[in-house]
Amino acid sequence: MSGFAITLSAALSMAVQTGPCEGVEAPPGATVTSIERVAADGTLPEHCRVAAVLAPSDDSEIGMEVWLPTRDWNGKFLAVGNGGWAGTVSTGALAGGLGEGYAAASTDTGHTGPPGAFAVGHPEKVVDFAYRAMHETVVQSKAIIESFYDRPPRLSYFSGCSTGGWQGLAAAQRHPDDFDAIVAGAPVYDRPRLHASEMMKFVEIMTEPDRLVPRAKIEMIAEAVTNSCDGDDGVVDGLIDDPRTCGFEPASLACTGAETDMCLTPPQVASLERAYASTVTGAGEFVYSGHARGFESAWRMPAPGGEPRTSPMASFRFLAHEDPDWNWRDFDLEADLALLMENAAVLQATDADLGRFRDRGGKLIVYHGWNDPGPSPLSTIRYYDRVLDAMGPEQDDWLRLYLMPGVGHCRGGAGPDQADFLAAIERWVESGTAPDRIRASRVRNGQVDMTRPLCPYPEVARWTGLGSTNDSENFDCVAP
Repeated sequence: MSGFAITLSAALSMAVQTGPCEGVEAPPGATVTSIERVAADGTLPEHCRVAAVLAPSDDSEIGMEVWLPTRDWNGKFLAVGNGGWAGTVSTGALAGGLGEGYAAASTDTGHTGPPGAFAVGHPEKVVDFAYRAMHETVVQSKAIIESFYDRPPRLSYFSGCSTGGWQGLAAAQRHPDDFDAIVAGAPVYDRPRLHASEMMKFVEIMTEPDRLVPRAKIEMIAEAVTNSCDGDDGVVDGLIDDPRTCGFEPASLACTGAETDMCLTPPQVASLERAYASTVTGAGEFVYSGHARGFESAWRMPAPGGEPRTSPMASFRFLAHEDPDWNWRDFDLEADLALLMENAAVLQATDADLGRFRDRGGKLIVYHGWNDPGPSPLSTIRYYDRVLDAMGPEQDDWLRLYLMPGVGHCRGGAGPDQADFLAAIERWVESGTAPDRIRASRVRNGQVDMTRPLCPYPEVARWTGLGSTNDSENFDCVAP
């Protein structure tokens, strides 16, 4: 029988049709809008797909779904994160969790529609987006799970990347009892400052068009940077193992005669130098970290006459100025960042004291691709270092950070970008096996052509000198 959606009241009176799903009950604080029995299809097991709306404030309308395996439940709960400005339930990630036997949940974070537009005149919806939607989804999902299976989940996990990484850190900081363990990838944990930095770099280039770098030169730059630093780790493989040790200087590509696609003009050299540099205010106040060397092939270089990317534009148009017609040409770093912080500081998840999460036994894995063109891995390292400053230098019994050479934003890039962080943190929590190394794979044409160990920061992978450099077993994790 194919799945069908019905209301909760109909479900309670039509138990024959719902089969195993008649056990779903709406907890206080949730309005169940549909219950759908979904048959096994060879990819996913049979499950009950429950949709609900939550209203923790007078202006909240949080959509959520929880998918409940009807058999072979692993006894655990998994909440999955969102991407970008969210606005939809993450059904792909839900399917992944369900396929592993989890009762899995996701939220639309309390809004739909264009990025950021929900915020104008709706401060409660900003709070929902920042952290409340995920927390309320977790609370209600656990209640639904307990009513359906007659027992609560024995363990609760979170996994997400980008916006999902930010949601994971926000949960650890604000609601440390929600999860036993969290996987937070490429976390956009300081969205206001990240977007301010991106807007500043965009404005600087667009007000000096000579600084625009054409695509052909970007590919030339990427190749030059890789060639300059690829072998620093003892293996020539197209990857820069630790960009912080890369000594490439943009001036080395400066044209010495007529301009060609194989050299940079002085303004273009300045653009590349700026890409690597942190953003600071006129008074020298740090705003956000620069990009790591190696990111160049994914450089978000604007087109001539172009507009800023939608995501940072939305922060200043809708959250800072609350004006859909705000003109990016009026952007002022200090004034506009201050206005954004006044209206939406709740979008930060920067608290470095995770003591409550640690003390209740929580585990946290953070990961980031070195070649990320969006949130900087250097910013993630900065947060990790701040946690150690706040809590003491020895925290690796519950906290690990992994940097992924050659990997872009969450996935993609030249490096091995596929790693099962959720399985690693499961073993850590459930078997006491600390993730001293995590195997990452690169897939080309449907085949794994490279594996490498991901080492807990600050350790790095080093080839033993024996065997294939495409096999992770031939690498050790060592101090840098």
